[in-house]
Amino acid sequence: METLNRLLTTRQLADYLGVPVATLYSWRHAGEGPPGFRVGKHVRYRWSDVEEWVRGQLHSAETRTR
Repeated sequence: METLNRLLTTRQLADYLGVPVATLYSWRHAGEGPPGFRVGKHVRYRWSDVEEWVRGQLHSAETRTR
């Protein structure tokens, strides 16, 4: 499967970002964090969306430090 189209589970994303699963659920509830979507009863995240969100976080951090 092409990496950019890969779907991540909540656990995989939490491990990648180094945050608890509960943090992802909290961000999702608040409309923050990488965009996710439901596949049946499960939440999945597209790798390309996660990368875009991380780039946005880095840009915001750089902007705040200037």
